[in-house]
Amino acid sequence: MCGIIGYIGKKEALPILLGGLRDLEYRGYDSAGVAILHGGKIKRERKVGKVNFLVKKIGRKNLNGTTGIAHTRWATHGGVTERNAHPHTAGEGKLVLAHNGIIENYRELKKEIKDQNFESETDSEILAKLIYQNYQKDKKRDLLKAVKKTLSKVHGTYGIVVMHADHPNQIVAARLGSPLAIGIGQGGQRGQKGLKEYYIASDVTPMLPFTKKVVFLDDNEVADINISSGLKIFNLKDKIVKKNTVTIEWDRSEAEKSGFPHFMLKEIFAQPSVFEDAIRGRIDTKKGTARLGGLNMSPKQIAKIKRIVLIACGTASYACMMAKYMFEELSGIPTEADISSEFRYRNPVVDENTLVLAVSQSGETLDTLMALREAKRKGAIVRGIVNVVGSTVAREAGAGTYTHAGPELAVASTKAYTNMLAILLLYALELGRVRRTKLRAGQEIIQGLLEIPEKMNQILKNSNNIKLLARKYKKYPNFMFLGRGINYPVALEGSHKLKEVSYIHSEAYAAGEMKHGANALLSPDFPVFAIMTKNSLYEKMKSSVQEVRARKSKTIILATEGDREAKELADDIIYVPKTIELLEPLLNTIPLQLFAYHTAVALKRDVDRPRNLAKSVTVE
Repeated sequence: MCGIIGYIGKKEALPILLGGLRDLEYRGYDSAGVAILHGGKIKRERKVGKVNFLVKKIGRKNLNGTTGIAHTRWATHGGVTERNAHPHTAGEGKLVLAHNGIIENYRELKKEIKDQNFESETDSEILAKLIYQNYQKDKKRDLLKAVKKTLSKVHGTYGIVVMHADHPNQIVAARLGSPLAIGIGQGGQRGQKGLKEYYIASDVTPMLPFTKKVVFLDDNEVADINISSGLKIFNLKDKIVKKNTVTIEWDRSEAEKSGFPHFMLKEIFAQPSVFEDAIRGRIDTKKGTARLGGLNMSPKQIAKIKRIVLIACGTASYACMMAKYMFEELSGIPTEADISSEFRYRNPVVDENTLVLAVSQSGETLDTLMALREAKRKGAIVRGIVNVVGSTVAREAGAGTYTHAGPELAVASTKAYTNMLAILLLYALELGRVRRTKLRAGQEIIQGLLEIPEKMNQILKNSNNIKLLARKYKKYPNFMFLGRGINYPVALEGSHKLKEVSYIHSEAYAAGEMKHGANALLSPDFPVFAIMTKNSLYEKMKSSVQEVRARKSKTIILATEGDREAKELADDIIYVPKTIELLEPLLNTIPLQLFAYHTAVALKRDVDRPRNLAKSVTVE
């Protein structure tokens, strides 16, 4: 949610900032703004709506300058108005600030400010004014010191960038709970000769055209970014912090549409190749096991695990629900999948014999990060499964596995979900082979995994037929998804996808639960999408579909290739290749992704950026 981009160097800042805002659009926002420092003055432009609206407003206005910050806002404090849009100013425009996060004690801080003439309704403007007030009180007019003094009083979350008209060579950045990264451009590292330049952003995507060398800020760290003296990072106790520079492996081309009409469709079609990236070098066919270095546990330590807890939000939480079946089947360890926002606010029972896996595409999901910290505090063994290198979950977990899905820019997660599930399955297999899974069973699973990419490609070839199906059903205001066993979470994810990109009301049920209430919803105007592939629960699922048909609901059935019985029960049918039951979610989810995507396109929705949603949820 929200996005920050800043630049300081010798290039013209405006094109970099506007390009960065476009790269951050996937995070979700309702307004955008930019501020440029030049000739001892700061010029600012803001606009409600898309970044393109801001670009049109700027037009041919003179916003020259080589230092600037920009922001896309997701409204929290105050409505969606231009005066609430960032960046915010203080001191008659001398100081400017962009802020992601929420200041929880903003009312108390507001009382400390002498200048009570507020332009906006935001907590962010209070932060700007307090920094400026502390700056004015300081005899040396030290911007860095003013920021640190202010932040020592702040309760809440923030990722901020601050600049002052009297300090053209300096930007100050800080974070607590809201991600910030600093890209090091030509000559940006201390000791190098020549031009110094830095890029500051909420994630690495806007930096990729310019640099792949990145430093990630951790909580309670403040960066002094200066093209004269270089980059220095401090904690709030004023001690210098030594940071490692991370090289980002993503290529810029991975973040472009490559001829697809939407990022979501591109990312759906990328799944066979990124799945191969996820498992490459991580399987041992001969021994029938996985080799995940990030587990960092000996067989003796694995044998001591008595419980597994999987924590995640959104689509990642459905991947965890599927993984519960995998861990219990292969390792015999009791496993639960927990929504991060619920886990962190109860008193979870975990101990030194509990393995907690925190799963997050961005590695910045606030609820998952806080749940991870709670698990660590209680002594659990914690590992992270994330997609973004250097992300906060990856750093704080201390160990874990990257999913190698590459940048995912559509809000609705597709390829990242697939790779999360692949890694979770490999963890389950690795633990299982130590504890109870036999060699032959492990080898069969690995052989099944190696066949998955080609089977995914077979499903993707059916995209146009699924498009026709989506057009047929787009008029229905309600939908039901049904599944059993490991396909129940698949149904949940299919329903989730449909509602988030098409805005159609959709529900998902474990098929055996329908008779306990949900059957009351069924009617000719309430179609049902049933996942009825050939597995151990096939006959049970078939009975549930017959109950649905008896109540006149139209049925779309997802079935295994060659299943004639399913065709007789279906109004419409989608076939998928056969695979091992534990691997079915890797295939069965793809037709549901395509159905949601094509339905949204048919309804002319903003597929990549659905209303009211954000890719990376870094606030509560």
